[in-house]
Amino acid sequence: MISNLRKAVRLPQPRTQGVDLSHPARSPLGTAVVNCAVYVDGVRQHGDHPADVAIRRVRRSGNGFVWIGLHEPSEAEFAGIVELFGLHPLAVEDAVQAHQRPKLEHYDDSLFTVFKTVRYVEHDRLTDSSEVVETGEIMVFTGTDFVITVRHGGHGSLGPLREQLESVPEQLALGPSSVLHAVADLVVDDYLDVTADVQIDIDDVESEVFSLRGSGGAGRIYQLKRELLELRRAVAPLDGPMQDLATRPMREVDPRITTYFRDVADHLDRVTEQITAFDELLNSILQAHLAQVTVAQNEDMRRISAWVAILAVPTMVCGVYGMNFDHMPEKHWTFGYPLVMALIVAACWVIHRGFKRNGWL
Repeated sequence: MISNLRKAVRLPQPRTQGVDLSHPARSPLGTAVVNCAVYVDGVRQHGDHPADVAIRRVRRSGNGFVWIGLHEPSEAEFAGIVELFGLHPLAVEDAVQAHQRPKLEHYDDSLFTVFKTVRYVEHDRLTDSSEVVETGEIMVFTGTDFVITVRHGGHGSLGPLREQLESVPEQLALGPSSVLHAVADLVVDDYLDVTADVQIDIDDVESEVFSLRGSGGAGRIYQLKRELLELRRAVAPLDGPMQDLATRPMREVDPRITTYFRDVADHLDRVTEQITAFDELLNSILQAHLAQVTVAQNEDMRRISAWVAILAVPTMVCGVYGMNFDHMPEKHWTFGYPLVMALIVAACWVIHRGFKRNGWL
């Protein structure tokens, strides 16, 4: 049964019936409710029930759990669910206001987990102001007979994930912690996809920096570093919660799921290592770009200095013969002017040849 757990999360499975994203439970609890369903032995139960009816049904039978999905609920829209499931006020405040760090907190008989979702923003060409990574959030309240997912942001929809889980009842039969694992696995998989796309941008910048044109600007490198920092803020704080879910026994987490949290933690470590490697690579690219700029400036200064040296010869000669003295050698000589001009040209040619041979011109 548990052997299909990873496969169920990663690979879409065909279903005869799609997930209804306009569930009638939206009406009594507000428009923030995306879906509300009861699962018994991993099978979604027929019938449309609001959250209060669904949880009473589960607790009366002592079997199954309720999964409620919300999108950016307001405090008023969330109030009914808070009272119904006895959620902790601090966790509720975080879920409504969002903009939280990834974390795992234990409140009485429920877990509160925060995930940062990320999405790669497509762009034709990286510029100094291109947005590369867009972030959102998914909060998960996990109890013994309920799981509540709260999503913030325009991406990271859990509808397809719900469909995948419903196609493999043996996974959902493990309880609410199977949904928590599936969400964590989905979020970390998105991290892997985003890092792969970011690597393409880094490769493009690196190619331009080391191309003959040398047109890779420092602004684009700094922009990539800023976006990489945003990705790091989403990924790095999640390491602690994943280690806790993978190693610490928790009443809300089925022991059979623990092994799979370890797999998610391993993937998260891989993402963290990639981000660190990207940051070091960008530092190297930036240093190489600055070195190229310095070399180009030095070459320009050498050219300028060479031409200044060449022009110093006629400047000096003309300066000498421009003095207003009556008794100056060759001043009244017929061939004085052409001789001086010839000497100037010859001297400039010799100096030019010397600089050319040394690579200054």
